[in-house]
Amino acid sequence: MVVVTDRFHIKPLLPILNGNGSFYILALSQQDVRFFEGTHYTINEVELENLPKSLEQAVNQDETAKAGQFRIGTTKGGTANSFVQPGDFHGQGSPDRDQHQEEIRQFFYVIDKALHEKLRDETAPLVLAGVEYLLPLYRQANTYQHLMAEGITGNPEILSAQDLHDRAWPIVEADFQKSQQEFLDRFHQLFGGDTGKATNDLKKIIPAAYFQRIDSLLVAVGQQQWGLFDPSSEAVYVHENKETGDEDLLDLAATHTLLNGGTVYAVPPEQIPFSTPVAAIFRY
Repeated sequence: MVVVTDRFHIKPLLPILNGNGSFYILALSQQDVRFFEGTHYTINEVELENLPKSLEQAVNQDETAKAGQFRIGTTKGGTANSFVQPGDFHGQGSPDRDQHQEEIRQFFYVIDKALHEKLRDETAPLVLAGVEYLLPLYRQANTYQHLMAEGITGNPEILSAQDLHDRAWPIVEADFQKSQQEFLDRFHQLFGGDTGKATNDLKKIIPAAYFQRIDSLLVAVGQQQWGLFDPSSEAVYVHENKETGDEDLLDLAATHTLLNGGTVYAVPPEQIPFSTPVAAIFRY
């Protein structure tokens, strides 16, 4: 297929770019902390400002570490909260197991604070990797709302980036599929009701996508619906066959939904309710 228009035709790429896509991995170790951004097909390590690479570095970074102890802020609650609860971090270590766990927990508060700067506006899932006893300690410090319940257990220091990706992807893939099923369940609940918040009418979906009303969209890949949209009148012209100046209205809906912060699920046509090429849930 060849498409000639004044913007990119993105719909064939959506299975790679959207809900099959972005996630994060935090590999935890007292000696080596690594953070990764991944998609279905890629994995890249990312250097974050203020993210300590080790417990020892976290101690040395603080100006008062010379005294063997420094005070950090911790938080409870959602990502919108500031780090306001003080906690003591003891740099000297202790033979007492409970004390050592508290030191690690405070170390994790520092990590969580650094991640907060990166992830404060994100919704992609975060997968933890670490030896089994560290993961629940980090969860106590975590404030990121999209942390996966399942993690990668074992020593992440011996795992390459690709190894971590291969173990994380089945975890996040299940989450993506769950999210799509939640869309379908919600669509069926809203469709045909008095709220008007769910529709499969393309002529309603196109202007809603353009004017930032769509919360989430289900669109068929491998299909096109040719036509024109006039934003000034909100008129949608659907043509049975492609005519001069036409564009794929399904691609238009997907593009503007993404540009306006909505979620797009690109799926085979048979997965869309009522055998239509598109379905949408509106924000209002």
